[in-house]
Amino acid sequence: MSGNTISFISLCLSILFTLTGCATRLPTDVQRTPSAAIANYTTTYLGQLFDDAAAMHPAESGFALIRKGRPAFTDRIAMTALAEKSLDLQYYIWEADTTGRILSLRLIEAADRGVRVRVLIDDNNIAGRDSPIAALDAHPNIEIRIFNPFAHRGSRLFGYLTDFNRLNHRMHNKVIIADNALAIVGGRNIGNHYFGVHTDANFRDLDIAAAGPIVRDLSNVFDHFWNGQWSYPISTLVDRTHSKDDLRSAVANMQTLIQEEEYPYPLNQDVAQLTEQMRKVRDSFIWARGEVVWDDPGAMHNGKGASIIHEKLYQKFQTLKNELLVESAYFVAGERGVHAAYKLKERGVNVRILTNSLASNDVVAAHSGYAKYRKSLIEEGVDLYELRPDSISPTVMEKKSISGGQSKAALHTKAIVFDRESIFVGSFNLDPRSANINTEMGLYVEDTELARQLAVYMDEGVQPNNAYHVMLDENEKVVWRTQIDGVPATYTMEPESTFWQRFMSGFIKMLPVEGQL
Repeated sequence: MSGNTISFISLCLSILFTLTGCATRLPTDVQRTPSAAIANYTTTYLGQLFDDAAAMHPAESGFALIRKGRPAFTDRIAMTALAEKSLDLQYYIWEADTTGRILSLRLIEAADRGVRVRVLIDDNNIAGRDSPIAALDAHPNIEIRIFNPFAHRGSRLFGYLTDFNRLNHRMHNKVIIADNALAIVGGRNIGNHYFGVHTDANFRDLDIAAAGPIVRDLSNVFDHFWNGQWSYPISTLVDRTHSKDDLRSAVANMQTLIQEEEYPYPLNQDVAQLTEQMRKVRDSFIWARGEVVWDDPGAMHNGKGASIIHEKLYQKFQTLKNELLVESAYFVAGERGVHAAYKLKERGVNVRILTNSLASNDVVAAHSGYAKYRKSLIEEGVDLYELRPDSISPTVMEKKSISGGQSKAALHTKAIVFDRESIFVGSFNLDPRSANINTEMGLYVEDTELARQLAVYMDEGVQPNNAYHVMLDENEKVVWRTQIDGVPATYTMEPESTFWQRFMSGFIKMLPVEGQL
């Protein structure tokens, strides 16, 4: 190593240490008023709606898959309209777009009725929005907390440079709970992308609705995050107290922005219509044994081993006899994943995986980590598919987007079917970031009918008009096979991708960053 190189490294380290020394610090005298999920949920409409069914299925909970964007959003709207006592929401991303604003206004309407609203948002994606968020928190029945906040509110880059070890851990959970009686868990954040109405790109995604005893388990998890030292009231992160005038101004601004765009889903149903809709949701439920699987942020922050979900999934893999179906937006197998595929093949277990193609992936770095192990997975017998960016699946988008045009498809689902006997649906991607860095949440359910329904959903995703079948040709080279207008087509390089995407994916693949993907 040359003297000039050593001097340059020393200079960089000196600058970094200087930055660390003068870093802005989080407030230390934080007043977190403890609170918990309501106990008297059976006195609410939603509690009564599901309580009779729960009584008929002791030790079981009710579950229903939510495949498409329209019901995924309107079910959430129905929950805000029918809640009588409490609404608890925990999300990694809450976009400041039409979908985000509509749901925010519905939460304010619920709070106006006396409903207690608690919102926990990860801080990674809300840069520059402290003031409007604090304005909503000014409502006496709304409290908003920020998970693992950046101390320096003006620059995320500065924060990462000076406090990387702490800030690298994010809360990736996604859940909404109404009156401690009904919950929706899954892959969807709050934003146009996740509900099929974005102008440029929309996700194929999946949620699972739940009622019965498992909702109280979900509420306990929410309370653990809410009351923990990693969650900061938004009021402690802003430089002034926000008032009701700020709230009124924020509401007026959101209403104006919403009116400027024609939202494609009917959201103005009266309570009678929403009540009927919720009855239909209840009647579609399958009652079965389920479990909330989640990661404790305290353990993740302290570096005490891998994710609970990650370890439980690998334990489950070891029990499989026939088949494993996986749909994961970001899939980085690693050496452990390739070895698991080998062991499954050795036992005669068929493995099928659908993930993003380079052209459909919104995170090129994640694709680079996946591509590194792609050939090895195929060699170990994995039936591998990648979503096409021009997928016509109705689970991506039922209608045209807000702009009236066709948008690009991308995959955001995180779901697994085990031997067509049990399932997992949640926020967990099969990648190192979900396994070792972020917190995640999901539901594991044992039921053959629910597994059949999820398998049908997954079968649709790998059809030739929706996905590329990734295989090896006679020369052991990776190829992508699909159908274009019913005609078989084969690609010898990443289909529909740009030179820049391929260059960046190849470049990142050479860097020692796999553990961060």
